[in-house]
This record gives sequence, structure tokens and C-alpha cells, in this order.
Amino acid sequence: QVQLVESGGGLVQPGGSLRLSCAASGSIFSITRMGWYRQAPGKQRELVATITRDGSTNYAYSVKGRFTISRDNAKNTVYLQMNSLKPEDTAVYYCIANSGHDFWGQGTQVTVSS
Repeated sequence: QVQLVESGGGLVQPGGSLRLSCAASGSIFSITRMGWYRQAPGKQRELVATITRDGSTNYAYSVKGRFTISRDNAKNTVYLQMNSLKPEDTAVYYCIANSGHDFWGQGTQVTVSS
């Protein structure tokens, strides 16, 4: 089992920045990839970014150049630095860990509004 705890969401104005954190605990040795998904009201959950154990990253086209995913293996934590935020980035952001089974965090709300 893997437990994930997210933090860092909130309200920010368009053009602003936020950093999300996701701390993993439990059977972390089995995790091969971690990442972030998001779900806006009335929409399906969508991929935002992922990072593998060796640091390879993948981004949704809509966030490329604005968001950066990174990981601190010593802290078992993954980060999502979000810059130049837009109102359409408003969503609940979920952390995910892959280890033969998908584990999800509880989600953190990000609201981009003036």
C-alpha cells in the first residue's frame, strides 16, 4: 500500500504561481512513476504531468512550458510548480503513484480567478 498526501492548493490570480507537493509513504520502494492529474467541474479527470523514478517527465500539451514536475527521492515527495496560471487551470489536482496498482491522493483544490 502507498499513501499520498497532497498540499499547496489555493486561490491565485491569473498569471500567478502555486507549488503543489505530494508526499508518499508506505511501500514506496515499489513506485515506478508518480504524477498529477486534475479534474474540473463537469469534466473528466485528465493527465497533467508524470515523472518516473529515473526522472523522465511527461506533460499535457496544455501545461507545457508553464508547469514543471520534479521529485525529491530523499523525501519521497513529488512537486508540481505551476506558473502563468490561467482560469482554465482551475480544478482539483490529484497525485498518483504507480506500482502495479494506481494509488491516489485525496486531491487539492486549485482556483485561478481574479
